[in-house]
Amino acid sequence: MTTRLYTLLLTGFLLLAAGAVQARDVVIFAAASLKNALDQAVGVFEATTGQSVAVSYAGSSALARQIQQGAPADLFISANLMWMDVLQDQGLVRANSRRVLAGNRLVVIGRQAQPLDLTAQAFRAALGPDGRLAMALVDAVPAGIYGKAALQNLGLWDALAPSVAQTDNVRAALRLVALGEAPLGIVYATDAAQETDVQIVARFDPETHPPILYPLALVSDSTHAKAPDLLAFLTSPAAQDILTAHGFLQGPAQ
Repeated sequence: MTTRLYTLLLTGFLLLAAGAVQARDVVIFAAASLKNALDQAVGVFEATTGQSVAVSYAGSSALARQIQQGAPADLFISANLMWMDVLQDQGLVRANSRRVLAGNRLVVIGRQAQPLDLTAQAFRAALGPDGRLAMALVDAVPAGIYGKAALQNLGLWDALAPSVAQTDNVRAALRLVALGEAPLGIVYATDAAQETDVQIVARFDPETHPPILYPLALVSDSTHAKAPDLLAFLTSPAAQDILTAHGFLQGPAQ
């Protein structure tokens, strides 16, 4: 009887443990600019699979550094190739799982729908004597890196650099303009579409900066059984339709 009771208790414990593992959230570390679209896509995945998902949004650089420090994540979605390359080179993401989720465009936003010429004179006039140009961190966060590259290619960076107000991520730059704390900001087109208090006043030619691509991959330490299913769903036509509806560009063929 003792052996049988022990076996029953052990079986019950294993079943409970398996259920706990199954119930654990799949954890995504994702670039802040994906929030609205990814929230919707994740909602569809949860509704159709019953598997809960937790998403942590921040600048890609901050998320990559958290993964480097051992933060528990199952998937990583960066807003540029560089931070994914860094983690792949360090063996922290599974190279064979890597995909490109989507693309984006880079724009200048303001509170008023006043078209802006991409010249130093036009920027200075729009900013005024003390106004700031809101941008994500220009040497770390993808939106800031793209924005700085575009301004450099147009010969504007040296003139505008003293006026730049750097933020931890692109959504924070968006918010500065929406709140009227900065007359202008450089963000993604998809960010501008989510905020009713800003207008797109100029668009950068894609040739002025590296291609804006969002790679995703499984984190090497992930053990969640449903993480590969979520990755597959995010690159499926259903999820791609959601991203496109939010203004993202279709990622290149895998």
